Amino acid sequence: MTQQNYPEHIDLATVAHVEGVVRLPGSKSISNRILLLAALAEGETRIGGLLASDDTHVMLNALRELGVRWEAQPTMDGYPMHTVAGGGGVGGVHFAPSADLFMGNAGTAIRPLTAALAVIGGDYKLHGVPRMHERPIGDLVDALNAIGAQIEYTGNPGYPPLHIRKGNLTAQRLSVRGDVSSQFLTALLMVAPLMAQGHAVTIDVVGELISKPYIQITLNLMRRFGVTVEQDGWASFTVQAGQRYKSPGLIHVEGDASSASYFLAAGAIAGGPVRVEGVGRDSIQGDVRFAEALEQMGVQITMGDNWIEAKSNGPLKAVDMDFNHIPDAAMTIAVAALYADGTTTLRNIASWRVKETDRIAAMATELRKLGAVVEEGADYLKVTPPAAIGSAAIDTYDDHRMAMCFSLVALDGALRRGNNVRINDPKCVAKTFPDYFDAFAAIAK
Repeated sequence: MTQQNYPEHIDLATVAHVEGVVRLPGSKSISNRILLLAALAEGETRIGGLLASDDTHVMLNALRELGVRWEAQPTMDGYPMHTVAGGGGVGGVHFAPSADLFMGNAGTAIRPLTAALAVIGGDYKLHGVPRMHERPIGDLVDALNAIGAQIEYTGNPGYPPLHIRKGNLTAQRLSVRGDVSSQFLTALLMVAPLMAQGHAVTIDVVGELISKPYIQITLNLMRRFGVTVEQDGWASFTVQAGQRYKSPGLIHVEGDASSASYFLAAGAIAGGPVRVEGVGRDSIQGDVRFAEALEQMGVQITMGDNWIEAKSNGPLKAVDMDFNHIPDAAMTIAVAALYADGTTTLRNIASWRVKETDRIAAMATELRKLGAVVEEGADYLKVTPPAAIGSAAIDTYDDHRMAMCFSLVALDGALRRGNNVRINDPKCVAKTFPDYFDAFAAIAK
């Protein structure tokens, strides 16, 4: 990753054709899960391909504040190898007894850390940027407090900032809602072995579990660190007593499948082929299924073990799909809908409301600037493209995915347009992909 100094806005000229190969940055979801598991595990873990971004820096800094030793060493390919010294296994985890932790706007950091610190015990304060203090965490806190944790809200109830004190967690069964964020269940799963020392621990899911592929990532990585989870479908999860996290020694982070969506969509809209490297048919990330959505829109997709390629087959076909399983990548479909032959409907995306911004409202506002007709609901979005896409200055709401999605409006595609697009506050891409605009420019022809 190169350090970027972004201006207040970036003007993107019209791109007639895209083609090339993009090496993806590491997955944010996988990176932050591995970092915490490595900190909890017995032994030293070497991590290759860790994402270098704001969110992983938040997790790394928090672990250092908690007394976890880690270092980054340069490698021949320019991507550092991180080494994390584990805390000695589940029963012997020792974090600093107190810490004041800044969590930025990293949901993948604050939620699992909240659970871990509540179980390990100590005196901890967790806070972040103003938007983080608007993102719900109440369901996770309620689940933990119900079994003896002591977590207090120091601002608005149900939201960070938090104050965690040492509690007395004794319950063998707990429950958590599954319909707001899958990160709440992920957090409880990751710390369940810490609680299951003398008895099994079962986590029951209340209501529908959204974003199931992200839970699959969690379960897969827990297995890599030596802990297996028994499932009763998606309704309950049990960790048997006595399991300990043990370092796998060396573990590699897959490329980010959500970030792949922008380049695959670019190939779908403006020719291609565009190939992304770092994810493929063997990926543990659910967002690789974004390629299936593009196929339904008429795009030619080919896939290998560690790569995916997209090529245009002409104007995109409008679709009506449930995107509950890939909420982040689905944002790219909403912008690709500008190039479709009718109204595209994205359903079951209520989780967009509690992300880095209210993404349903933000997406509707910015698409309308470009001339689209947009119908916005509590959990859906309908996008009807304009006859010709207009010029606009796109606001990004300090949301990395808004900036990356709307870069696609620079593409000419089958709907010829010739207008420019301005992306305001482009530095927000540093959350997951600091070099995004360089990578996008590299495939522009």
